[in-house]
Amino acid sequence: MLGSNNVCACLAVKDMDAAAKFYGETLGLEKGMEMPGGTFFKSGNSGVFVYPSQYAGTNKATAASWMVDDVEAEAKALKDKGVSFEQYDDLPGKREGDVHIIGDMKSAWFKDPDGNILNLVNGM
Repeated sequence: MLGSNNVCACLAVKDMDAAAKFYGETLGLEKGMEMPGGTFFKSGNSGVFVYPSQYAGTNKATAASWMVDDVEAEAKALKDKGVSFEQYDDLPGKREGDVHIIGDMKSAWFKDPDGNILNLVNGM
């Protein structure tokens, strides 16, 4: 049914200007369709739709993940742009700097300006 279609993460934000700067400039996503209800940012063959909501940042779980070839390099590039990474001590495996290693999986978590939890993960 849906397995051959792209998927889009939808993220609630409080400040559309701050979100546009973060997703566009900091993360390097290309701004796509803009409408009164929100803005779509392209990422590969998919993307992220951000929209204003009073519920921004209330999700306590990962809201969107980017599959990347080199988690360490991407994390360093984002850290160089001022992104802070989360540390989760209750995860299995080990942590090397900002990267959590769980078996063959490497992940690094960070938040957008509204507290949405985002993630880098090695392509699985």
